[in-house]
Amino acid sequence: MIRRKRQFSDPSSLGASIDISVRFSEVDSLGIVWHGHYILYFEQGREAFGKLHGIDYLTIQSHGYTTPVVSSSCEHKLPLRYGEIARIVTKFRNTPAAKLIFHFEIYNEQNRLVCTGETVQVFLDSDNNLVLNLPKFVLDWKRKVGL
Repeated sequence: MIRRKRQFSDPSSLGASIDISVRFSEVDSLGIVWHGHYILYFEQGREAFGKLHGIDYLTIQSHGYTTPVVSSSCEHKLPLRYGEIARIVTKFRNTPAAKLIFHFEIYNEQNRLVCTGETVQVFLDSDNNLVLNLPKFVLDWKRKVGL
């Protein structure tokens, strides 16, 4: 469940933050979130970022592109448990390359860092060819948000 979204005031740290409830189906037999669900939490963070900043998947698709994840990393620090509210902080890493790079931090209810991670997405055109230059709509978006 998304509880809130916010924009960071520093444009060099363009980001979004959402709160989610940890569901019973996300925990393992030890009662903690199964490690594979953190990648799904990153996806929720990217979707919240995209909706907040006008660069969501449907917008990208409307311009004739897809952005598959080509790299992901996740470092676990503390466990999350069923019923907790977790805050997913998503920050966009600006790069001149034709990529979307996001950094993630997940916090528990005590505001303790439980996980960090990063994903890298590339652009594919409508024929599934790798795009080597940032599409014009992305350059326009970056100017609009001050990057």
